[in-house]
Amino acid sequence: MSLEAEKGEGVLHPPLKNQKSEGPAKLAEEKYREAALLLSLFWMPILLPAASRLLLLPRALLSMASGSPPAQPSSASGSAYVPGSVSAAFVTCPNEKVAKEIARAMVEKRLAACVNLVPQITSIYEWKGEIEEDSEVLMMIKTQSSLVPALTDFVRSVHPYEVAEVIALPVEQGNPPYLQWVRQVTESAPDSSTAPL
Repeated sequence: MSLEAEKGEGVLHPPLKNQKSEGPAKLAEEKYREAALLLSLFWMPILLPAASRLLLLPRALLSMASGSPPAQPSSASGSAYVPGSVSAAFVTCPNEKVAKEIARAMVEKRLAACVNLVPQITSIYEWKGEIEEDSEVLMMIKTQSSLVPALTDFVRSVHPYEVAEVIALPVEQGNPPYLQWVRQVTESAPDSSTAPL
């Protein structure tokens, strides 16, 4: 058999060994199989990671239906992070001086392991029936979730705003050594009502 198709439809690969020419239907079936093989070889590396994640889906759905979080793998040291035990809290301040004073006091009282100050954010909000726009400093606070109520009370007691923004979100995952450090630093937090500013 030549390298050209029987009906002049273009150049084909040479016939496979022991392959008999059985007409256009047989050639079409062979081309289909080759194309399917090539496509599967091309898409397999792309689809395998997604397929492996799909295998975890039944366990995740089952845990959602039962209302309990999925089991977390434990580390060799036995100090695995418990999702949600650390929180990131956010507080806005009118300026950097106020933010630094509050941040330093929170760290000194061990209500926070770390406070990042993000300067020059713009806040647009409604206050007493008027739309306001202010330049503020955002405090990003890392603490134990169990300390959020004490942290909130402390911020309310020293903040210059009539209604201070204090919101907290539980940290589900992150760098385990960092999350462990947050817990260690805030482990011996004194009672916020007795510690001096």
